[in-house]
Amino acid sequence: MSSLAGHDPANASVPPSMFRERTLDDLVRVVIEAIRAVGVANTPTKGATKELIGVLLELTDPRARLSLTETRGRPFSCLGELCWYLAKSNDVDFITYYIKAYREFDEDGRVYGGYGPRLFALRGIDQVKNVVDLLRRKPGTRRAVIQLFDAADLNPTPSGAEHLDVPCTCTLQFLIRNNELRLFVNMRSNDVIKGLIHDVFCFTMLQEIIAREVSVELGTYKHAVGSLHLYNDDLPMAEQFLAEGFQSTLSPMPPMPQGSAWPSVARVLEEEAALRTGRAHAVAEPAALDPYWQDLIRLLRIHNAFKSENASELTQVRDSMASPMYKVFIDRKLQQLSTQSGD
Repeated sequence: MSSLAGHDPANASVPPSMFRERTLDDLVRVVIEAIRAVGVANTPTKGATKELIGVLLELTDPRARLSLTETRGRPFSCLGELCWYLAKSNDVDFITYYIKAYREFDEDGRVYGGYGPRLFALRGIDQVKNVVDLLRRKPGTRRAVIQLFDAADLNPTPSGAEHLDVPCTCTLQFLIRNNELRLFVNMRSNDVIKGLIHDVFCFTMLQEIIAREVSVELGTYKHAVGSLHLYNDDLPMAEQFLAEGFQSTLSPMPPMPQGSAWPSVARVLEEEAALRTGRAHAVAEPAALDPYWQDLIRLLRIHNAFKSENASELTQVRDSMASPMYKVFIDRKLQQLSTQSGD
């Protein structure tokens, strides 16, 4: 059942302020329902919306981070965006290989607000390393904060224009409590049907990477949003999402292997770059990698094979997956290829 804290059911005019669910799909579902019921109309730059102001979302199982619906089940674009972050890149061509919509934010071949350089090199500071080092020294710290939105983001460009894209995420705060790493994310703005699904995936993956670095378990994930909104143009997509039914009984992602994730991440990024740039059209899974990381490489291969309309490779990779949870996504890709070819 959906859990709405801070909401008085007897007063329907009072918007809910907190949502707590085990899976991402259940969280998105209850938020869409609330926005439709009591969201307030607003007309920002990008188009008319209905929004909730000052909302806290809690995902109690951060590994249930993938939407399993037909409408928003996007593990390939989510993984591509995570690789973009971890590669410390804000290159437009990189991210548009996975998410074409980023092309509208192109400023001289870069996305100004790209998170990768800000996570790992904001004014020359590796914020991720600093947070890991601090958590190791002082597990009870309240200072393990990464800043993404920057004061300079409100400055105009040299031509006097506004930047096409600035971070929606303000901060990420990591807290070790009861031997678990919890993550509290603060967003100035979040689109519930598009941005939220990618943000939760990327940030909970980073949360689990850092949990492994500091040798603690994965704790809950909280996501505070100033404006949590649904664009009017996306209402049909939201209606389709709701019509698909609940997905909460399906499996979460498997646990990330114990020990430092960075050597495996580096290998995944090597394979991703080879696939994306055409240096290798079929990358053999590195045998030394844990099956968890091999599966992520296989998902990248699936995306590459789908773009090149290679159904035989899609089938081959699907049959080699270590975790069965990903097969539903791969089967959809095969079905899309079959539909495109008229079979």
